[in-house]
Amino acid sequence: MAGMDKLVALVNSFASAVLSVGREVGLNITLNKSKVSQGIKVGNICTTALIGVVGVGSRGTVNIMLDKAGFENIISAMSGGMIAPVLGEDVSMSVIGELSNMIGGRALVQSSLGTVDVTPPQLIIGENIKNVTNEDNGMKSFTLPFELQPSGGLYLVLSFKID
Repeated sequence: MAGMDKLVALVNSFASAVLSVGREVGLNITLNKSKVSQGIKVGNICTTALIGVVGVGSRGTVNIMLDKAGFENIISAMSGGMIAPVLGEDVSMSVIGELSNMIGGRALVQSSLGTVDVTPPQLIIGENIKNVTNEDNGMKSFTLPFELQPSGGLYLVLSFKID
């Protein structure tokens, strides 16, 4: 598969996985297509799940970044309201880790690339988390903003280098 085709397959697979997994776990989630952009464009992020992507001829990262309302919405939806959304608390954070695992696994199955694997997610919390990627080394980054109802945002930040 040519480099650009592989990049498109990865981006589309992760975007589709966010939507399908999100809906399966009870989220009302939509991709804001008008705000999809090249580069990294996020704000007010309180947590991220960082996933490494490694394969023959490709490598990169996937960040599932959440604002505070998005974090709360996801914890509530995935636990049926049984878990209090507390940033940094083990059970709340394990919900975000599980969502990330589900999205990563689904994306790989959908991409049909076969030679690509993902790492377990690394969970990061803090105020105004930023993702910085050096595009000078051939990395291409994309931000896909998703809106959650009744409130909140999820940003899928993909950074890949395809050889």
